[in-house]
Amino acid sequence: MVGQIIAAGGGGFSAITNDLALERYILGQSKNSQSPKICLLATATGDSDSYIEKFYRAFNSLNCRPIHVPLFKQTPNLESTLLAQDVIYIGGGNTKSMLAVWREWGVPDILRQAWSSGIILSGSSAGAICWFQQGITDAWANRLEVMDCLGWFPGSCCPHYDAEPERQPTYHRFLKTGEVKPGYGIPEWSALHFKGDQVFKAISSRADTTVYQVTIENGLIKEIPLKMEKIS
Repeated sequence: MVGQIIAAGGGGFSAITNDLALERYILGQSKNSQSPKICLLATATGDSDSYIEKFYRAFNSLNCRPIHVPLFKQTPNLESTLLAQDVIYIGGGNTKSMLAVWREWGVPDILRQAWSSGIILSGSSAGAICWFQQGITDAWANRLEVMDCLGWFPGSCCPHYDAEPERQPTYHRFLKTGEVKPGYGIPEWSALHFKGDQVFKAISSRADTTVYQVTIENGLIKEIPLKMEKIS
């Protein structure tokens, strides 16, 4: 079975605006079309109560059965809980801290099992870059850095590509210095849908956003716009 991952650049249920197109799209990929079970891992926020509340507020309004799994409070059996889901959603926040906690609890291996068994994996920001070899992260105060991630997908990922003015030039600078591999710039309200480790499609709920494949050739940055599918 070909695993699927939907990696969003930002926006979604945690944003102020009430645009749940990405959430509906994610749920729509589940093989359980009646009332899919979706589980939030909010590790990157330290299991923030306000973030978890936003998740429930959004997904309780949709046709699904949402739960969350804490890693900073009493934690249930991760393998049996996560592998019983139809969809797993990885929230945004501090990617470096998230991956450190995940590794302590053995989460990457469980997510790999979920992926190979047909459970839809998804996420935004930290929940997007974590799948790549490298990501551009704001885990450190006052600066963006390159960090190594899980390495399921080749290359790198830069979320919030259009929303934070320092993101694009910083990504370009790291490409020029060779500190980061070529990859993708994903703006707010947009996502890459992977089947296996290949891009299946690029989607967005906004007509004016574009996901870019970002490469470097002879010292020059090339941004290749991907064909976008509008979702609602």
